Amino acid sequence: MALKKRSREAEADPFYDMLFNMLIAFVFCFIIAMLAFNPKAHKSGDIPAKAEYIVTLSWPDNNPNDIDTWMQDPADNILWFRQRDIGLMHLDRDDRGASNNTVVVNGRAIVNPIRQEMATIRGIVPGEYVVNAHYYDSKDGKPVDVTVSVVKVNPKADVVYYGTTQLPAKGEERTLVRFTLDSRGEVLNINTLQKKFVQRSGL
Repeated sequence: MALKKRSREAEADPFYDMLFNMLIAFVFCFIIAMLAFNPKAHKSGDIPAKAEYIVTLSWPDNNPNDIDTWMQDPADNILWFRQRDIGLMHLDRDDRGASNNTVVVNGRAIVNPIRQEMATIRGIVPGEYVVNAHYYDSKDGKPVDVTVSVVKVNPKADVVYYGTTQLPAKGEERTLVRFTLDSRGEVLNINTLQKKFVQRSGL
């Protein structure tokens, strides 16, 4: 009878070992998951989510043409698609019209109709900011109506400026808006006096 009891216990050992190993694996996976959800874990070089102002350029949905955002800060830093992070300004995306708004998933083309570029001002530098649009490339040879919005996002969203300007042809550049910030980040002046960046630099 004792032999049978030892034999039964021997048969049960691998089962308990398997349960114990599964428990260890579960605890390990739980720890890894908690580390992955840790909000303090940031990759080096990540752009801070905080912004003081958001400047958005948009043009008609499905428009094939390439419009570029150019922006200058009070320190004469100029933001554009080859200098997308300078001073306290950051360009979110270079939207090239029909050229980079399509992805292929499982053999099916998915098209994003929205034409939009967004720049953020992540801190307050007092002085004047200038926002320009440049008609970089044309697929249809037609004029493009470009809309700009300037939104103050702290402490709450407040539309500072909204307006539309037409770019008549490829190569044309227009100042969409100029605005001045004081030391508290409040807007003192808004105008649309023209100032060239692209043509001045010969780019």
